[in-house]
Amino acid sequence: MMSEAASDGRPLVFEDLVRWFEAGAKPKAEWRVGAEHEKFPFRLHSHAPIPYEGDDGVKALLQGLMRFGWTGVYEESDAGPVLIALERAKASVSLEPGGQFELSGAPLETMHDICEETGRHLEEVKAVADELNLGMLGLGFTPLWRRDEVPAMPKGRYGIMRRYMPKVGGMGLDMMFRTCTVQANLDFASEADMVAKFRTSLALQPIATALFANSPFKEGKPSGFLSARANVWTDVDPDRTGMLDFVFADGFGFEAYARYALDVPMYFAKRDSRYVDLSGRSFRRFLEGGLEEAPGDRATIKDWADHTTTIFPEVRLKQYLEMRGADSGPWSLLCALPALWTGVLYDGAALAAAWDLCKAWTTEDHDAVRADVARRGLKAEVGGRTVQAVAKDLLAIARQGLKARNRLSGGLTDEAGYLADLDAIAESGVTRAERLLELYHGPWNGDVGRVFEEFAY
Repeated sequence: MMSEAASDGRPLVFEDLVRWFEAGAKPKAEWRVGAEHEKFPFRLHSHAPIPYEGDDGVKALLQGLMRFGWTGVYEESDAGPVLIALERAKASVSLEPGGQFELSGAPLETMHDICEETGRHLEEVKAVADELNLGMLGLGFTPLWRRDEVPAMPKGRYGIMRRYMPKVGGMGLDMMFRTCTVQANLDFASEADMVAKFRTSLALQPIATALFANSPFKEGKPSGFLSARANVWTDVDPDRTGMLDFVFADGFGFEAYARYALDVPMYFAKRDSRYVDLSGRSFRRFLEGGLEEAPGDRATIKDWADHTTTIFPEVRLKQYLEMRGADSGPWSLLCALPALWTGVLYDGAALAAAWDLCKAWTTEDHDAVRADVARRGLKAEVGGRTVQAVAKDLLAIARQGLKARNRLSGGLTDEAGYLADLDAIAESGVTRAERLLELYHGPWNGDVGRVFEEFAY
């Protein structure tokens, strides 16, 4: 792996950036899955968001978790070191801009391992949260809070993003402060394998968005969307979001993605534990040492790795592929998301069958269904079919892929059981968001606050 400069100490060139992606390739025997999920911490008595400081703040939550063997990660600030994350082995707990609490799980072999990790994390968080009179809510978009009610977290890169977001989109700050997601990270064996997995998962990401739709409210009322989170992503920053048409073009590979990433405007560079605001600047010029804000400074491979984390398409390439299209939800769906994509992408026959579902879709289809599922969920249409019909086919493919893996738990059950809740959603055609709306218009009598009481972890 290259370190701060190129492997031989010379300044970086474009080919080094391409090789950084290539270095992620792994033989199938070494493929793992990393699961991530976010949730909203809130005060039990008032349903209010929590600040960073204070006896019941985010820092207190992080400190409380240290009893379970987590180690603090600190960032330098003018006021001294700031606790911004926790680490334990290869997993981490980190903060999103509005205090959303995120588990970034370790790379694990099976869905059984992932669900065990998820459960342990939620139990640890609940133990600390109960002591602080806090709860945790897994929805894709906060159902009550206005943007100005959500406290900002003291993390350097987020301050830069807060200032830049309103310049390039209408809902970037909503993305930062009011959304939560569940994601899965998966490996590839080669450039060709990466391309096949990227194209298939990107085209089908809106199907996952529909299956996981779980954010129908905004500021106490129905928003008009089943996934308010997915709708937010349609107006964040066109330079770094979306369905990436070029992924489906002939000749796509590591080089094409590197050229795209090279021209995505920067947010920052990190020097001496501090963030340097380079928002809107060109990484291409930084690579050449031509930025006025950083005279004499040239990009390092660490800068490149950091820069790739500031790009937000529906599927993101780093040294693995990130599935980014789903709302956060209950425990069972936190396990279902990695199971879905593992079943589809880690079995050759399943991957080919999944591509057959979507290979005829056009650029217009990709963009239209991405927008349509945010509003209509499984009732949206693509390629002449309902999203519900595609989702049922996709789940059948994923189930076969998981069965073919034959990764058994201690009870000798395979991984396909983690798809059960998704199967029920697809069969009914009714998303969790629509179930919440039924409650809102029925037993809840229009009181969105009930979601905090009935659906907190």
